[in-house]
Formats: sequence, C-alpha cells, structure tokens
Amino acid sequence: MSPLSIKLFKRQILTASLILGLGFLSNVTVAQQKSDPQFEKMMKDSFRAQGIAGLDRIDQDATQKFCSDPLYVASPAGAKKAIEIQKLNMSEIAQPSDGKYIGDWKSGEAIAQSGRGATWSDSATTPIGGGCYNCHQIDQKEISNGNIGPSLWNYGKNRGYSQEIITYTWNRINNSKAYNACSNMPRFAHFKLLNEKQIQDLMALLLDPQSPVNQ
Repeated sequence: MSPLSIKLFKRQILTASLILGLGFLSNVTVAQQKSDPQFEKMMKDSFRAQGIAGLDRIDQDATQKFCSDPLYVASPAGAKKAIEIQKLNMSEIAQPSDGKYIGDWKSGEAIAQSGRGATWSDSATTPIGGGCYNCHQIDQKEISNGNIGPSLWNYGKNRGYSQEIITYTWNRINNSKAYNACSNMPRFAHFKLLNEKQIQDLMALLLDPQSPVNQ
C-alpha cells in the first residue's frame, strides 16, 4: 500500500472506532437512566435511620439523579437538560423576607468556620454550620483550607458591592445548582441546612466592607 493509502485506511479505522465508541456511550447512558432495583435495594440495606438522620436522605430528587449520571451529563441531551435543572433550582430560591441581604459578619464568620450539625448524633435544634472552610479559603491567615471552591478572600473588595453581585451571592449560597446543575456546593436553603438569618450573616462576611474578608 502507498503512504497515501495507508493514511486513508488509518483515517477510516479511526472514524469507525469513534462511531462505535459513541454508540457504546449512548447505550450506556440509556442503561444508566433506567432504575436498577438491585442497586436501590443495596442502598436501602446499607443505611439505617438513626437520630435525626432518616432514610429519606438517600432518596434522590431530580437534580441529584441527573448529576449521578456523568455520561448523560456530558452528552448533548445532558447539556440541554442541565439548563432545565438550573431553572428548576433557581425557581426555588426565595429572596430575604425582610428585604435585607446583609447581616452580621462576626456571626457569619462563626457559621463559615463551623462544620457541626445535621448528623445522627445532633439534635434537631443543634445549629448547623456552613463548613465553608472545607472548600474555600476565607482568610489568608488560615493555616489550612479546602480548594474545591474558589478563594473567598477579598470577595466583595474584588467584585464590588452592586445589587447584582449581592443578589448573585445570595442565590449562590441558597442554591448553587441554579448556576451549575452539578455544583459541588451544598444547597443550603433547599435542604434547610441554613436559615435565612444565617445566610444573611454569611452574606455580611463576604460583602460587608468592614468584614476581615475584605481587608
């Protein structure tokens, strides 16, 4: 075979492989979209209700089911569905009932640094922390912090204090999946992990010019 023939043959093989690969991924995606009774039974048998932690925690809503299928998420159909998921989560966000977005940054700092609450060993009245340090840098003086999310240092100082930034930040803390369907950030308001007052205080930590975050 001539060099040109070999090149064309390789190109044909590559094209065929891509077609087969896409067909396989499509079949896998369809299969993963179907409910698997054996898997569901394994999940329910692996957990038990204890304290305030009920078995309802393993029941997935539409957003969680969508994000549990990475092949579908990465597909063109998944990209279209992600927009629907984001709109659904955005529609759930309530703006502050008293019209005030900014609370007390000192309280907000304590909430951000606390990872307590919502476990089986806590009571229903145990204050739940934001655990923000697990994923974000909050202060440059911190010895350690997570890096899954972006640094929050100088959050307001860098972005400004416009109403657009304030509303965006409020929405993000309430339900980050309104902007990114499969965001790793907890849906604090959706799951009632943080109440309105706590979210207002976290807002102050990020957007009060007097907060140490903005120094």
